[in-house]
Amino acid sequence: MDAGGETPGAGEASDPAVRVLRISQLDAFELDGALEQLVWSQFSQCFQHFKPGLLTPLEPELKALLQLLLWRFTVYSHSATAGQALLGIRYHGAAASGPRRSRLLSRRQKLGLALCAVGGRWLKERSHSLLLRLPADPHAHAARRALALLTGLASAASLLNFLQFLRRGAYPTLAERLLGVRAAFSRPQGAQRDVSFHFVNRELLWHGFAEFLIFLLPLVKVWKLKASVLALFSAPHSPDHGDAFEDAGCTECGLCGEWPTLPHAIACGHVFCYYCIKGHSISDMYVTCPRCGADVSALEPLRLPVEMVDLHHD
Repeated sequence: MDAGGETPGAGEASDPAVRVLRISQLDAFELDGALEQLVWSQFSQCFQHFKPGLLTPLEPELKALLQLLLWRFTVYSHSATAGQALLGIRYHGAAASGPRRSRLLSRRQKLGLALCAVGGRWLKERSHSLLLRLPADPHAHAARRALALLTGLASAASLLNFLQFLRRGAYPTLAERLLGVRAAFSRPQGAQRDVSFHFVNRELLWHGFAEFLIFLLPLVKVWKLKASVLALFSAPHSPDHGDAFEDAGCTECGLCGEWPTLPHAIACGHVFCYYCIKGHSISDMYVTCPRCGADVSALEPLRLPVEMVDLHHD
C-alpha cells in the first residue's frame, strides 16, 4: 500500500483517452447519494427507541462523520466511490505531461475531495444555525451577507462547471476540476462487457413497468371489476324481488361476507351490512352492487314477512 492508501495493483487501468460516458458519471453520484441515505437511515434506526429529536442537534456532524467513514473505505483506499466501483470507473489525476495521461490520486487530492464533499455539505447545513448564534451587530450582519455572497458565487460557478461538463464530458463537479481529478475506466474496455445491453434494457423495461403497476393498482377497484365480470356471465335479474331475500339467505353481507349487521337491502334485492354499503356509497357516488353490478339507487332496511302462529296449550 502506498502513501495514498492504494492497494497493490490498483494502478492497472484502461487507456485514459477513452472517456467515461457522462451518464455513467452522473449515475455514480446518484448511487453514492442513495448509499449515504441508506447508511443514515440504518444509523438513525438504532436510536428510534430513544428520546425523539435526540440526533437533531448533532445531525450535520453525524452525517459528516458517516460520510468520512465511507470516504475512508472507498476513495482513500481504492480511489473510487461506491457508485463508481459499481460502474467500473474510478478517479485518476491528470499527469503533467498532457491531459490524456493519467496517474494515481495523491493523498493531497484525496483529502481535497473529502474536504470539498464532506466539509462543503457540513458548512451548508450548519451555517444557518452558526450565524443565528452571533449577536445582532453590524459584524454579524456583514458575515451573513458575505456568506450569502459566497454561496451565490459557488452556486454560479458550479452551474458554469456543469454546463462545461455537458459540453466536454469531464469534471462534473467544481471540486474535481480544481483538484485535477477526472473519472476513467478501471479496466481495459477492449474486453467484453460483463452485463450486456439487452439485459440492461430488459431490466429498465421491467422497472418502468413495475412503477406503472404500483401507480395503477391502487386506482383499480377489484370488487367493482369482479361485479362487472359476474354481471356479464349471469342471467338477467328479474324485477320481481320477492325471492331475492330467500336466495341471499340474509345470512351473508355482499361486501364483507359476514353476518349482516343492521341488514339493509338495495334495489336489486341483495343484502348488506348498513355500515358496509353506506361507507362504499359515501366514498363512491357511482357504487354498484358487487354481486350483480346493479346501481345502488335505494337503501332500505331489510323487511322479512313474519308469520304469527297461535299456540294452543292442552
